[in-house]
Amino acid sequence: MKQYQSVFDIIGPVMIGPSSSHTAGALAIGQVAYKLFTGRPQEITIHYYESFAATHQGHGTDFAIIAGSLGLNCNDQRILTSIKAAQVAGIKVTFIEEKIPSPIGHPNTALIKMVSGKQRLIVCGCSIGGGKIEVPQIEYANCQLKLGGILPIALGSLQDVKFPGEYQKVLKTNSLVHSYALFQQDANQVLVIYLKRNPTITEQHQLLKTFPKLIILEG
Repeated sequence: MKQYQSVFDIIGPVMIGPSSSHTAGALAIGQVAYKLFTGRPQEITIHYYESFAATHQGHGTDFAIIAGSLGLNCNDQRILTSIKAAQVAGIKVTFIEEKIPSPIGHPNTALIKMVSGKQRLIVCGCSIGGGKIEVPQIEYANCQLKLGGILPIALGSLQDVKFPGEYQKVLKTNSLVHSYALFQQDANQVLVIYLKRNPTITEQHQLLKTFPKLIILEG
Protein backbone atom coordinates (compact mmCIF):
# COMPACT_ATOMS: atom_id res chain seq x y z
CA MET A 1 0.00 0.00 0.00
CA LYS A 2 1.47 3.31 -1.11
CA GLN A 3 0.30 6.90 -0.85
CA TYR A 4 0.96 7.52 -4.55
CA GLN A 5 0.63 4.85 -7.25
CA SER A 6 1.73 6.99 -10.21
CA VAL A 7 3.10 10.42 -11.13
CA PHE A 8 -0.47 11.49 -12.01
CA ASP A 9 -1.42 11.13 -8.35
CA ILE A 10 1.08 13.90 -7.56
CA ILE A 11 0.05 16.16 -10.46
CA GLY A 12 -3.59 15.82 -9.51
CA PRO A 13 -6.83 15.04 -11.36
CA VAL A 14 -8.69 16.93 -14.08
CA MET A 15 -11.08 18.87 -11.89
CA ILE A 16 -13.17 21.92 -11.04
CA GLY A 17 -10.68 24.09 -9.08
CA PRO A 18 -9.13 25.97 -7.52
CA SER A 19 -7.01 23.54 -5.45
CA SER A 20 -6.19 19.84 -5.74
CA SER A 21 -5.70 19.64 -1.97
CA HIS A 22 -8.58 21.80 -0.79
CA THR A 23 -11.04 21.08 -3.59
CA ALA A 24 -10.38 17.69 -5.24
CA GLY A 25 -9.14 16.17 -1.98
CA ALA A 26 -12.19 17.45 -0.10
CA LEU A 27 -14.46 16.04 -2.79
CA ALA A 28 -12.74 12.65 -2.47
CA ILE A 29 -13.39 12.60 1.29
CA GLY A 30 -17.04 13.36 0.54
CA GLN A 31 -17.17 10.49 -1.96
CA VAL A 32 -16.07 8.06 0.76
CA ALA A 33 -19.05 9.13 2.86
CA TYR A 34 -21.36 8.86 -0.16
CA LYS A 35 -20.27 5.27 -0.85
CA LEU A 36 -20.68 4.18 2.75
CA PHE A 37 -24.05 5.80 3.48
CA THR A 38 -27.25 4.01 2.49
CA GLY A 39 -29.77 6.28 0.81
CA ARG A 40 -30.07 10.04 1.16
CA PRO A 41 -28.97 11.68 4.42
CA GLN A 42 -31.25 14.11 6.23
CA GLU A 43 -28.28 16.03 7.58
CA ILE A 44 -24.66 16.53 6.53
CA THR A 45 -22.40 18.23 9.05
CA ILE A 46 -18.81 19.10 8.14
CA HIS A 47 -16.21 19.77 10.83
CA TYR A 48 -13.05 21.47 9.50
CA TYR A 49 -9.72 21.51 11.30
CA GLU A 50 -6.56 23.64 11.03
CA SER A 51 -5.85 24.67 7.40
CA PHE A 52 -9.26 23.52 6.17
CA ALA A 53 -10.94 25.55 8.92
CA ALA A 54 -9.01 28.67 7.93
CA THR A 55 -9.40 28.50 4.15
CA HIS A 56 -12.46 26.38 3.28
CA GLN A 57 -14.61 29.26 2.02
CA GLY A 58 -12.02 30.79 -0.30
CA HIS A 59 -10.68 27.50 -1.67
CA GLY A 60 -14.00 25.93 -2.68
CA THR A 61 -13.80 23.23 -0.01
CA ASP A 62 -17.47 23.66 0.97
CA PHE A 63 -19.02 22.99 -2.43
CA ALA A 64 -16.44 20.29 -3.17
CA ILE A 65 -17.00 18.21 -0.04
CA ILE A 66 -20.79 18.43 -0.41
CA ALA A 67 -20.50 17.50 -4.09
CA GLY A 68 -18.55 14.39 -3.13
CA SER A 69 -21.12 13.60 -0.45
CA LEU A 70 -23.77 13.69 -3.19
CA GLY A 71 -21.74 11.35 -5.41
CA LEU A 72 -20.44 13.86 -7.98
CA ASN A 73 -17.06 13.44 -9.67
CA CYS A 74 -14.30 16.08 -9.58
CA ASN A 75 -14.88 17.29 -13.17
CA ASP A 76 -18.66 17.62 -12.88
CA GLN A 77 -19.86 21.21 -13.45
CA ARG A 78 -22.63 20.67 -10.88
CA ILE A 79 -19.98 20.79 -8.14
CA LEU A 80 -20.30 24.57 -8.05
CA THR A 81 -24.00 24.40 -7.11
CA SER A 82 -23.84 21.30 -4.90
CA ILE A 83 -24.74 23.05 -1.63
CA LYS A 84 -27.87 24.53 -3.17
CA ALA A 85 -28.72 21.14 -4.70
CA ALA A 86 -28.42 19.46 -1.30
CA GLN A 87 -30.65 22.05 0.32
CA VAL A 88 -33.26 21.77 -2.46
CA ALA A 89 -33.25 18.00 -1.83
CA GLY A 90 -34.13 18.67 1.79
CA ILE A 91 -30.70 17.95 3.25
CA LYS A 92 -29.61 20.18 6.13
CA VAL A 93 -25.99 21.26 5.53
CA THR A 94 -23.82 22.67 8.32
CA PHE A 95 -20.16 23.73 8.32
CA ILE A 96 -18.24 24.01 11.60
CA GLU A 97 -14.75 25.55 11.96
CA GLU A 98 -13.07 23.71 14.81
CA LYS A 99 -10.50 25.57 16.93
CA ILE A 100 -8.79 22.43 18.22
CA PRO A 101 -6.04 20.43 16.46
CA SER A 102 -6.93 17.77 13.92
CA PRO A 103 -7.91 14.47 15.58
CA ILE A 104 -5.80 12.65 12.98
CA GLY A 105 -2.77 14.94 13.03
CA HIS A 106 -3.05 16.56 9.60
CA PRO A 107 -3.79 20.23 8.78
CA ASN A 108 -6.15 19.44 5.88
CA THR A 109 -8.68 17.48 7.93
CA ALA A 110 -12.43 17.22 7.48
CA LEU A 111 -14.88 15.14 9.50
CA ILE A 112 -18.17 14.37 7.79
CA LYS A 113 -21.19 13.32 9.80
CA MET A 114 -24.23 12.01 7.93
CA VAL A 115 -27.50 11.20 9.65
CA SER A 116 -30.83 9.80 8.50
CA GLY A 117 -33.18 8.32 11.09
CA LYS A 118 -31.21 5.76 13.06
CA GLN A 119 -28.44 5.56 10.46
CA ARG A 120 -25.29 7.48 11.34
CA LEU A 121 -21.95 7.66 9.55
CA ILE A 122 -18.76 9.53 10.45
CA VAL A 123 -15.81 9.80 8.07
CA CYS A 124 -12.66 11.59 9.22
CA GLY A 125 -10.15 12.08 6.42
CA CYS A 126 -7.36 14.36 5.26
CA SER A 127 -6.21 15.66 1.90
CA ILE A 128 -2.53 14.87 1.33
CA GLY A 129 -2.02 16.58 -2.06
CA GLY A 130 -2.74 15.93 -5.72
CA GLY A 131 -6.35 15.09 -4.92
CA LYS A 132 -5.28 12.08 -2.85
CA ILE A 133 -6.66 11.41 0.61
CA GLU A 134 -6.22 9.27 3.68
CA VAL A 135 -9.09 8.10 5.88
CA PRO A 136 -7.81 7.03 9.31
CA GLN A 137 -11.13 7.03 11.20
CA ILE A 138 -14.63 5.87 10.27
CA GLU A 139 -17.73 5.16 12.31
CA TYR A 140 -19.70 2.70 10.20
CA ALA A 141 -22.44 0.18 11.01
CA ASN A 142 -22.18 1.19 14.68
CA CYS A 143 -18.48 0.27 14.80
CA GLN A 144 -15.55 2.61 15.45
CA LEU A 145 -12.88 1.84 12.85
CA LYS A 146 -9.28 2.95 13.45
CA LEU A 147 -7.55 2.48 10.12
CA GLY A 148 -4.11 3.01 8.67
CA GLY A 149 -5.60 5.72 6.49
CA ILE A 150 -4.09 4.82 3.13
CA LEU A 151 -6.48 3.71 0.39
CA PRO A 152 -7.52 1.44 -1.27
CA ILE A 153 -9.47 -0.59 1.24
CA ALA A 154 -12.67 -2.60 1.17
CA LEU A 155 -15.07 -2.86 4.07
CA GLY A 156 -18.44 -4.30 4.86
CA SER A 157 -20.80 -5.10 7.70
CA LEU A 158 -20.89 -8.71 8.87
CA GLN A 159 -23.83 -8.21 11.20
CA ASP A 160 -25.44 -11.55 12.11
CA VAL A 161 -22.82 -13.32 9.98
CA LYS A 162 -20.09 -15.55 11.37
CA PHE A 163 -16.54 -15.29 10.05
CA PRO A 164 -15.71 -18.91 9.16
CA GLY A 165 -12.33 -20.35 8.29
CA GLU A 166 -13.21 -20.44 4.59
CA TYR A 167 -13.42 -16.63 4.58
CA GLN A 168 -9.95 -16.41 6.10
CA LYS A 169 -8.63 -18.82 3.47
CA VAL A 170 -10.07 -16.68 0.65
CA LEU A 171 -8.39 -13.56 2.04
CA LYS A 172 -5.04 -15.20 2.76
CA THR A 173 -4.80 -16.68 -0.74
CA ASN A 174 -5.90 -13.56 -2.64
CA SER A 175 -2.83 -11.80 -4.09
CA LEU A 176 -4.64 -8.45 -4.03
CA VAL A 177 -5.08 -8.54 -0.25
CA HIS A 178 -2.37 -6.96 1.88
CA SER A 179 -4.03 -7.73 5.22
CA TYR A 180 -7.42 -7.62 6.91
CA ALA A 181 -8.99 -6.80 10.26
CA LEU A 182 -12.30 -7.62 11.92
CA PHE A 183 -13.74 -4.84 14.08
CA GLN A 184 -16.37 -5.76 16.68
CA GLN A 185 -18.49 -3.51 18.86
CA ASP A 186 -21.36 -5.06 20.81
CA ALA A 187 -23.22 -7.24 18.29
CA ASN A 188 -21.82 -5.39 15.28
CA GLN A 189 -18.96 -6.58 13.07
CA VAL A 190 -17.17 -4.84 10.22
CA LEU A 191 -14.56 -6.50 8.01
CA VAL A 192 -11.83 -4.22 6.65
CA ILE A 193 -9.58 -5.49 3.86
CA TYR A 194 -6.42 -3.54 3.08
CA LEU A 195 -5.66 -3.82 -0.64
CA LYS A 196 -2.27 -3.57 -2.36
CA ARG A 197 -3.73 -1.55 -5.23
CA ASN A 198 -7.03 -0.63 -6.84
CA PRO A 199 -8.77 -3.83 -7.97
CA THR A 200 -9.73 -4.60 -11.55
CA ILE A 201 -13.39 -5.23 -12.38
CA THR A 202 -12.71 -8.98 -12.31
CA GLU A 203 -11.01 -8.74 -8.92
CA GLN A 204 -13.93 -6.72 -7.56
CA HIS A 205 -16.35 -9.42 -8.68
CA GLN A 206 -14.21 -12.09 -7.00
CA LEU A 207 -14.27 -10.22 -3.68
CA LEU A 208 -18.00 -9.50 -3.91
CA LYS A 209 -18.73 -13.15 -4.65
CA THR A 210 -17.47 -14.05 -1.17
CA PHE A 211 -18.46 -10.80 0.58
CA PRO A 212 -21.59 -9.40 -1.16
CA LYS A 213 -21.90 -6.38 1.15
CA LEU A 214 -18.33 -5.23 0.58
CA ILE A 215 -17.76 -1.57 -0.35
CA ILE A 216 -14.51 -0.80 -2.17
CA LEU A 217 -12.86 2.59 -1.54
CA GLU A 218 -10.26 3.13 -4.25
CA GLY A 219 -7.05 5.09 -3.76
